[in-house]
Amino acid sequence: MGTGRIIVTGGAGFIGSHLVEALNRRGWTDILIVDQLGRDAKWRNLSGLQVAEVLQRDAFRQALQADRVPAADAVFHFGACSSTTEADTGYLLDTNYRYSVELCEWCLRHGMRFIYASSAATYGDGAQGYADTDAVTPTLRPLTPYGFSKHLFDLWALRQGHLQTIVGLKFFNVYGPRETHKGDMRSLVHKAVEQLRATGELCLFKSHRPEYRDGEQVRDFVWVDDAVQVALFFLAHPAVSGLFNCGTGQGRTWLDLARAVGKALGAEPRIRFIDMPEELRPRYQYCTVADLRKLRTAGYGAAFTSVEEGVGATVQAVMTGVHGYV
Repeated sequence: MGTGRIIVTGGAGFIGSHLVEALNRRGWTDILIVDQLGRDAKWRNLSGLQVAEVLQRDAFRQALQADRVPAADAVFHFGACSSTTEADTGYLLDTNYRYSVELCEWCLRHGMRFIYASSAATYGDGAQGYADTDAVTPTLRPLTPYGFSKHLFDLWALRQGHLQTIVGLKFFNVYGPRETHKGDMRSLVHKAVEQLRATGELCLFKSHRPEYRDGEQVRDFVWVDDAVQVALFFLAHPAVSGLFNCGTGQGRTWLDLARAVGKALGAEPRIRFIDMPEELRPRYQYCTVADLRKLRTAGYGAAFTSVEEGVGATVQAVMTGVHGYV
């Protein structure tokens, strides 16, 4: 059973709220949620969860800079601008990089476990592969300002020697309930349910590279509960640190995902391929699959949920409205 205090930034968000739920199941209730809640319904992701306090991100950051935040046993730093298409690089650098540096340094000063969210977007076009090793990290060239902001913190942690103490998780394509608040950044699972229920048709991007047929671009789709289990592994094993991929190690196509959604809805989906926007084409990743050798060597041995099983559970949650705000 969990004891002590946990801080979860981004705790009202998609992965963060699932993490809080999993912590509750293990006995943790003294949890400080840090998030930026506004007029939308993201707060509903916290409905039914046991937490000690919810603090706005800006107020938390001010308290952090003044060293007025009560110490905790561990900090899960999952709060960030998660929009992969955000064009304001200055905003991304402040929100995803500078804020992370401030929080990490505070944790290290006070001897607290620091587990943060990196991203598979740091791998860019995959030319350097998908190995999460310290040797590969400096060679990566992200394709987007979002990926760059995440990569910059990975580099900072590596160069400061902090990866010997902290944990970074390079999340691949995580999907599951509680994504609605993400709008256009929702996973295709959510978008597909909406499109198929409305029209019976699902739109996918055409491929603009000859080695990939339409719909056969490859992703590593990760069920959110599996991503949470990986994060909790590092809470339970404080001697294990470093930068780790958080994916399944299995590549699946967008067509695989679409068919899984159709099966869960009980109908074969009609697929319509549309042109990818010109501005997106230079930044589009055609194949991302996690290399799990480092994670497995660290001792994480659990199996990952198949796309068919995870998509089925997600579709059921979306259709029935379970898990609070979906």
